[in-house]
Amino acid sequence: MRNATPPSLDMFCRLDRLGLTVTAQRVEPDHTVLRCRPTTAPAPCLGCGERGIRHDSVLRRLAHVPYGWKPTILEIVVPRYRCLECRRIWRHDIRAAAPSKGKLSRDAIMMAVKSIVVDRMSIARVAANLAVAWNTACDAILAAGAELLIDTPGRLDGVTAIGVDEHVWRHTRRGDKYVTVIIDLTPTRTGTGPSRLLAVIEGRSKQVFKDWLEARTQAFRDSVEVVAMDGFTGYKSAAVEAIDTVVTVMDPYHVVALVGDKLDQCRQRIQQETLGHRGRSGDPLYGIRRVARTRAALLTEKQQHRLLKVLTDERHAAFEATWSVYQDVISAYQADDPTEGKAIMTRLIDSLQSGVPAGLNELRSLGKTLHRRRDDILAFFDHPGTSNGPSEAINGLLEHLRGTARGFRNIVNYTARCLLDAGGFRPMIHSLL
Repeated sequence: MRNATPPSLDMFCRLDRLGLTVTAQRVEPDHTVLRCRPTTAPAPCLGCGERGIRHDSVLRRLAHVPYGWKPTILEIVVPRYRCLECRRIWRHDIRAAAPSKGKLSRDAIMMAVKSIVVDRMSIARVAANLAVAWNTACDAILAAGAELLIDTPGRLDGVTAIGVDEHVWRHTRRGDKYVTVIIDLTPTRTGTGPSRLLAVIEGRSKQVFKDWLEARTQAFRDSVEVVAMDGFTGYKSAAVEAIDTVVTVMDPYHVVALVGDKLDQCRQRIQQETLGHRGRSGDPLYGIRRVARTRAALLTEKQQHRLLKVLTDERHAAFEATWSVYQDVISAYQADDPTEGKAIMTRLIDSLQSGVPAGLNELRSLGKTLHRRRDDILAFFDHPGTSNGPSEAINGLLEHLRGTARGFRNIVNYTARCLLDAGGFRPMIHSLL
C-alpha cells in the first residue's frame, strides 16, 4: 500500500479515544514516556457556570498499554482553571482517559482485565508488564472487573439448572478453608456452551447455600428447575426449602464414588480376615484394587483373568457380590436409554433394601444410603445431562488459579478472581475490547 497515509501517534497508541494527544515522547532504556495534553473542551465553573481562565497545570502520570515490549507511561499535562467570579479552581476533566484518582489508563485497565480473564495470567505478571505495583494493578483489575462483568444486570438471567459443591480455597490452619461454589449448568444441559461460575460463598453448610438462594430475586428462584449436588444432605435441604418446585439430583460421579468406597472397604475387610494384615505386594486382593474399580467392559484380557481368579475364591464371596453391585451402578449410568438406566438403578436400590444376606456389611450400609437418596439418584435419569461434573471441572480451574497466584489470603480478592477466571466472561471481554 504505497499511497497509504501513515497513522498518527495518537491513533497508533489509541490516545484519540481517551481524549488525549501526544506533544512529546521520550524513549528510556526500560520504558517509554509520552507527554500528552487533553483535547476535550474545558468544563465551566461548577458554581456560576462561567468559563474559567487558565490558572496553571499539573502533571499526572498513567501506566498505559505497553508498546515495543516496554512499559508505556503517559505524562498528561492537566490544565487547571480559575473562575474570576467565584474564585474557584478546578482541573480539566480527563475521566475519559482514566478513572478518578486512577493510576492506569482505561486501555491499560482493559488490557489487564483481558490478561486475567482470557490469558489467565497472574496479577504479578500483569503488574510487571505495566510497571506498576501489585496493589495498583489488583485494585484496578478488580474494580473494573466488578463494574464491567460481575455486577452487570442480567448476569443471572436464564439460569434453569445449577450445581453446588464445596471447594478448599486455602490449605492453612488459619480460618475457614472451605467455600461453597455455585455453578450455572444451563449451557451444558442445553448444549449451548460450557458451564460458568455464579458465586463463591465463604463456608460450607446448608445455611450458606440457603442464604444465597433467598438473597436472589423471586424470578431467579422460579426459573431454577434442577439443582445438582453431591451426597451432602444439607445442600438438598437448602434447595428444597428455598425453592418450592425444585428437583434435586445426586450426580453420577458421587453415586459411583460412594459405591466404589464401599467396594474398597469390603476388600480391605476381607484382606484382614483372610490374611491378617493390610494389603501388600503379592496379595491377591491388593493386586486387583485398581482393576476392580474399572468398568468390566474396559478390562483387558489379562486384567479379566486376574480379576476372575480373585472372584472365584470362596473366601472372597462378599467382595464378589459388592463388585457386582458396583458394576450394575456403572451399567445403569452407561445405558443408552435413560429409561433403561433408571430401571436398572431402581431394581438395584430395591434389591439392596429388601434384604441383604448376612456378612455383606458394606452392602447393607450402601442400601440404606441409596434408599434415603432414592429420589435424588433416580432424578438424574429424568433430567439427563444434569450432573455435578461441570462443577468438578470448575473446581479444577480454581485449583489452577490458586497455583498461578501462589495462594490467596484475602477471601474477597479470591472470590473476585474466581468469578473473573471461571465466570464465562471471555465473550464479553472480546466485545468490550
